[in-house]
Amino acid sequence: MNAWVLGNPGEVFTTTKPIPKPGNAEVLIKINAVAICATDLEIIHHGFPALIDGELPFNKNFTPGHEFMGTIAELGPNVDEYNIGDRVAVEIHAGCGRCSRCREGMYTSCHNYGKNYGNMNKGHRANGYTTDGAFTEYAVNHINTLVAVPKDLSNEVATLIVTAGTAMYAIDTIDGLIAGQSLAITGAGPIGLLCVAVAKALGANPIFLSDIIDSRLEVGKSLGADYIINANNTNFNNFLLEKNNNLGVDYLIECSGSPQGLDQATQLVNRGGKICLAAFSNKPSSVNVGNIVANNISLYGIRGEGKSAVKRAASLIKNKALDPSPILTHTFNMKDLPKALKYARERIDGAIKVVVKNS
Repeated sequence: MNAWVLGNPGEVFTTTKPIPKPGNAEVLIKINAVAICATDLEIIHHGFPALIDGELPFNKNFTPGHEFMGTIAELGPNVDEYNIGDRVAVEIHAGCGRCSRCREGMYTSCHNYGKNYGNMNKGHRANGYTTDGAFTEYAVNHINTLVAVPKDLSNEVATLIVTAGTAMYAIDTIDGLIAGQSLAITGAGPIGLLCVAVAKALGANPIFLSDIIDSRLEVGKSLGADYIINANNTNFNNFLLEKNNNLGVDYLIECSGSPQGLDQATQLVNRGGKICLAAFSNKPSSVNVGNIVANNISLYGIRGEGKSAVKRAASLIKNKALDPSPILTHTFNMKDLPKALKYARERIDGAIKVVVKNS
């Protein structure tokens, strides 16, 4: 099969690899579409958080890409939960099932992360992070990672189920009980925008969204944000307090990755509020810890789409409570992956979520 692999930082090129064979409790998936994530761009240019045998993934015949959907092409031994021809979205992580974190259901925090490239029989597996990813034609995945795609959903939009799962996991982590509670989301990238959509579906009110790109804020408004704030033009802190009875919000999800994002978040939540960090920052953050302690603020970090959040996101989509399609802005053929990556990285033509398809 044809596959894109990572060479030097910022370099991807095509090669051929054997079509993998599914083992026990696994299926072979013909990849139909892959959504480009900001973390893919980070991996391609900087390596982290991908790990191959404990090292950065450059020049290791490694295929990136992790948000994908496809059609089941072959069943491994003892698989009767799915049929050939089923369309599925695929969770990124499959834990080792052996460590204490996996046994607790925290498979995105598996202790064996990154220790088993090329050895599928032991250790954590994460598409496009620790095992070969989706910028190719076929992939093998464990049945625990599969989520049925609603019949009326296009392949391109179906890739967004995984992104919606990350948004769902963020809300799960801050307890998930957000109906009638106020929520702020900082950063209107794909995850931030789908946090708006998921929170709206679950009844959060009011929802504040901040960013510095007006076009993305308008998409956020269409997905259910009650207030949109361009942080370059408006003092977010003052605006939020004015619109929320002079109180901070109950919950905040930080999706900007800004080094100042965490400290600002601690100023925006109410006493006893909860903050979820859902974006990587390339620089250390400086934060007023005294403010966190004095106001009994709780901090959480998430990795990926744990606790089967993708399945719950797919249910919201199936039942028309959530429509992720507004964030899909560009679609390319898999053969044009470098161009698609450029559009995503440089946000050309207002790109938010870019998808590549196998023809």
